[in-house]
Amino acid sequence: MKPGLPARSAAAAIIDAVLGGHSLDAALDPVDGASALAVLPERDRALARAIVGVSLRRLGQIEDALGRLVTRPLPAKARAVHAILVISAAQLLFLDVPDHAAVSLAVDLAHADRHTEHYATFVNGVMRALARGRAEILAAQDAPRLNTPSWLYERWSAAYGVEAAGRIAEAHMGEAALDLTVKSDPQGWAERLGGTVLPTGSVRLTPRGQIERLDGYLDGAWWVQDAAAALPARLLGDVAGKRVADLCAAPGGKTAELAVAGARVTAVDISPARLERLASNLARLGLHAEIVVADLAEWQPEAPFDAVLLDAPCSATGTIRRHPDVVRLKGPADIAALAALQASLLRRAAGWVALGGTLVYCTCSLEPEEGEQQIARFLAEGAPFRRVPVRADEIGGLAECLTADGDLRTLPFHLPATDDRRGGLDGFFAARLVRVED
Repeated sequence: MKPGLPARSAAAAIIDAVLGGHSLDAALDPVDGASALAVLPERDRALARAIVGVSLRRLGQIEDALGRLVTRPLPAKARAVHAILVISAAQLLFLDVPDHAAVSLAVDLAHADRHTEHYATFVNGVMRALARGRAEILAAQDAPRLNTPSWLYERWSAAYGVEAAGRIAEAHMGEAALDLTVKSDPQGWAERLGGTVLPTGSVRLTPRGQIERLDGYLDGAWWVQDAAAALPARLLGDVAGKRVADLCAAPGGKTAELAVAGARVTAVDISPARLERLASNLARLGLHAEIVVADLAEWQPEAPFDAVLLDAPCSATGTIRRHPDVVRLKGPADIAALAALQASLLRRAAGWVALGGTLVYCTCSLEPEEGEQQIARFLAEGAPFRRVPVRADEIGGLAECLTADGDLRTLPFHLPATDDRRGGLDGFFAARLVRVED
């Protein structure tokens, strides 16, 4: 194969799968997903992933650009041709790929498959036209708006204001940084890994190469965890020696935090496969937790806990920077269904907190129904809890990440970059409650 073609072939297969309704994680799975990715050399894997990431983050702009050039829609059976056009347009518009290489490889990719080879001339024409009209097309586009589904943009405008919605959408167009939670000595590890210590204590790196090859990985000195995702567990305060339940615990970042802090952790999740990953992570880190495979709707602990952390299943719209396929997989109906599930889980988790114990509820969602409104309704219904406001000094002084009620609310444009490193946080909500009566 021509150099560069295998990476683009894998990227096209992944995009075809995602546009067909599969999650990006499933499409990337080395066994069940785009198997061609697994056999590529590391450099080609990185290129394929980069193409896929830009293709999904900028899909609205790409579709708009192609729509200006393709006057008639492709037949449904030509979905693979559409994937070729998408990844090739991503290279022409947003990646540092010479025009002649992007066009030539797009045509070669069409020729490489008997299902798409008779579209090669069509692909060539579209890509050449795109190369000629690129500057004019990009100048006419409202990038943040195009790359965000209207239903989400309207939701964020209503919840946070039009300006903030635009900043959220703009933040989603960039790749997220790589954040690490370290067991100890953040400054030392930042220096060893060429990173920066964030105000919250996480170590931020610019993604490069395989994570497993970074210094300290095999020694279990740190684990990957977005800086925002590392905050909810800290809201439980001093947990040394306490019995703490981490509910919906996989993949285990919060479990690890609690274990490092000296808690006796019970990690509960419904997925055996995800708990296997959690157990593997804990083994690498040299940490211990009781691991329970259970459905929280049916599980009942033997005794109340001193503290409970519920990271409830959610729409994950706060993680779009890392999982750009979320905007393709979720819709308004999902928000309503998840909100009902969260309310049920919150009521059950509340019953497992001992008198005087702490309950932290969190989601990686930007939707108020999955965050602020859950807590407002829970307390309004007379739950025997009182809110304990989060203090700015508990979250690295990030006062802008606190709501008027004292809950944690991070947005993707918070913690902007101050140098050449990437800024931003995952969108998270967390509220801290204390049980005041039985």
